[in-house]
Amino acid sequence: MKWQGRRQSSNVDDRRGQSGPSTGGGFGGISPMLLIPLVKMLFSKKGLIVVGIVVAFSVVTGYNPLNLVSGVLGGGQIQTESSNYQATAKDEELAEFSKTILASTEDVWNKLLTNYREPTLVLFTGSVNSACGAASSSTGPFYCPGDEQLYLDLSFFDDMERQMNAPGDFAQAYVIAHEVGHHIQKITGISDKMQQLRGQLSEVEYNKFSVRVELQADFLAGVWAHHSQAMTQMMESGDLEEALNAANAIGDDRLQKQATGRVVPDSFTHGTSAQRMRWFKKGFETGDISQGDTFNANPL
Repeated sequence: MKWQGRRQSSNVDDRRGQSGPSTGGGFGGISPMLLIPLVKMLFSKKGLIVVGIVVAFSVVTGYNPLNLVSGVLGGGQIQTESSNYQATAKDEELAEFSKTILASTEDVWNKLLTNYREPTLVLFTGSVNSACGAASSSTGPFYCPGDEQLYLDLSFFDDMERQMNAPGDFAQAYVIAHEVGHHIQKITGISDKMQQLRGQLSEVEYNKFSVRVELQADFLAGVWAHHSQAMTQMMESGDLEEALNAANAIGDDRLQKQATGRVVPDSFTHGTSAQRMRWFKKGFETGDISQGDTFNANPL
């Protein structure tokens, strides 16, 4: 990507190096590579009973309550951790990159939506407080509708490359754009509708809605990429493939296969690798928000 020298967003709350609540670590929520041991536990007979409650909370709030589980497993306490964080040159470059991508999303969505509310990006290390609760780095990037903020520990980008085999700056841009997609869902009322469904559906039915929420966020990330490219020409050869590779790496079917050796479609909450790639690509190719109605699409 040709991102250097472009406008950086001022909607950034840099909390790197600040002390925060520690949830004990070990069981993250959103970070796909860290989900694998958790999936093994959840697919036990007792674990499956809890999945519906966990998924409902996660989709509505944007935060995974399993971080509280890690606190219990670590001794039942949420402690305050001190940080000796010192930003490296690479860290600073990633921070500048993230601010640039956020600025690009602002430019696109201000153009496409009337009265767009720009979200804040919170950069943190180790752990952080949000309106959705305390989270650790193992949660991975997440969006909290309670405060309309995106949360990102920059070390996740290194995890993407080393543990997920999803390298590249455009793969990283896709992650940020996906979380901004959840913000679009918040300001357009989709998140509120999901909250209304909470408790009204069975676990299997609610999972299906969760998948459609996540696939729509992928689509919206593709819409951003389409218009950003038209406006700035930031993308270079191979960038689209980087995003599609990242989407492929975090499909439910692929993660479950890696974790347990089997796939349980009724437990999907984010969509298959093929679905995630298809909806991002559809957004990128069309750039048309009206074509992103994942809730009525059949098949997905």
